[in-house]
Amino acid sequence: MAIPRQSLLEKEQRSGPAIVTGVREFVGGLVTGRPARLALIVFSLVILLFTALLSLPAASSSGESAPLHDAFFTAVSAVCVTGLTVVSTATYWSTFGQVLILIAIQVGGLGILTLASLLALAVNKRLGVRGKLMAQEGMNTGRLGEVGHLLRIVFSTAVVIELALAVIMAPRFMILGESPGQAIWHAVFYSISAFNNAGFTPHSDGLVPYEEDLWILIPLMIGVFIGSLGFPVIMVLLQTRARVSKWNLHTKLTILVSSILLVAGAVIWGAFEWFNSRTIGDLSLGDKIIHSIFASVMTRSGGFNLVSMTDLDSSTLLITDMLMFAGGGSASTAGGIKVTTIAVLFLAVVAEARGDTDVRAFGRTIPQGAMRVAISVTILGATLVAVATSALLVITDESLEPVVFEVISAFATVGLSTGLSEALPPSGKYVLSMLMFAGRVGTITLAAALAVRHRNTLYHYPEERPIIG
Repeated sequence: MAIPRQSLLEKEQRSGPAIVTGVREFVGGLVTGRPARLALIVFSLVILLFTALLSLPAASSSGESAPLHDAFFTAVSAVCVTGLTVVSTATYWSTFGQVLILIAIQVGGLGILTLASLLALAVNKRLGVRGKLMAQEGMNTGRLGEVGHLLRIVFSTAVVIELALAVIMAPRFMILGESPGQAIWHAVFYSISAFNNAGFTPHSDGLVPYEEDLWILIPLMIGVFIGSLGFPVIMVLLQTRARVSKWNLHTKLTILVSSILLVAGAVIWGAFEWFNSRTIGDLSLGDKIIHSIFASVMTRSGGFNLVSMTDLDSSTLLITDMLMFAGGGSASTAGGIKVTTIAVLFLAVVAEARGDTDVRAFGRTIPQGAMRVAISVTILGATLVAVATSALLVITDESLEPVVFEVISAFATVGLSTGLSEALPPSGKYVLSMLMFAGRVGTITLAAALAVRHRNTLYHYPEERPIIG
């Protein structure tokens, strides 16, 4: 019996809205019940999308499809704004492929919670209370009403800063002999890569030709440092200008610890490499200082380098490991365990040494919950690094030092490399890919998203203090 054409059309019209309604209810349920899992889903889908696009023959300069493990690794590295590469960005990928990588960096730099919140807005036409709480927690804004404003300012701030960096660098590339089109493309690529702390370079030899060119190096350092502060800090700075008294605790701790790590890292890195002829030993005093400052800025998530990591002394590699693991500011384009985590842990140690019952900073008391999160982030991060290191030691025949360096660089989404990533078999590349993903989405978000259920206990056991230390 034939079905009337009109009935088929009516059925299709009903099924269309039904699918949209189903998607809306699914996303709404995730926003309401498990916002962290929504964030993971969004980020995973973005990575899979760019993996598929980079697997297209048009994405490679040879016109052949890239191997799945190379396309997947590159997509994860770009979306997670890491910068580790298994093939040359400048020579292996076509112009189309490089544009895809740049878009992936920009999308990933916006942040996982921002993407999840925007998806909830697009599907549900509004950001519910739970969704706002998710964005509030991830971006550390003080009131729920600020979340929508912060989501808008993320885009405008990123575009303005990246455009300013590109405008500064483009004339220099033209002066150095590049055509206007090439100069603008390279300036835009470097500006987006710097602000998002990605570390990808469009030149086959990286930044080595510009190791003494302050016109290029200073904008890159500024872009990386601003990006590592985080959008909540940037918003506070825009609102309050230089009035430190108006800054919230998060802004004060982020800027203070970031500045301390910047100065201390430059001094220690420079001291350890001062007489190393393979790196900066033969350079002038001014160039040594520039290299030291540049290395200190980039090791905490920037990923650009002026010297080969294989030429560094073992002591310098250890300091670089520590700076990479520390990372940048929360809700920023940087990775690592974050500088506020380090600040809270340090303040807790100081309070314990003084015998204080409360952990205080800048006239504020830090709640116990924040300290538990800081401890959890540090332990989970160290555990992920240890597990990935053990896996790569089993997979490869490499020694411990380069493996630890590569693993921390992946987890902290830094992108500095001793060359191990390129030499890894596909299984090793997948290990680093998963580590980059975990480091970008955050250990606490990952744990919360994968948890079977939330536990709200209605009772408390009697307290008993174990012997510690």
